Amino acid sequence: MWTEQNNKLSRSFEFSNFIEAWGFMNQVALIAEKMNHHPNWSNVYNQVVIDLNTHDAGGIVTEQDRVLAKAIDDIFKSL
Repeated sequence: MWTEQNNKLSRSFEFSNFIEAWGFMNQVALIAEKMNHHPNWSNVYNQVVIDLNTHDAGGIVTEQDRVLAKAIDDIFKSL
């Protein structure tokens, strides 16, 4: 579940291993690039943490962040 606080949407994702986490990140990267809207994220082994906000809007959460969050959820559900 995404949480919104401190002007960002945040969510953690957990996978079975590093390869699954990396594959997920690759899929997210392709969508983010198409949207020209890139997440702040980190990956340690099987965990991926994603923070979304819109830098061009002053670092706040915008509809573009919500659209990307939904797309990320759809990727995660499809795995």
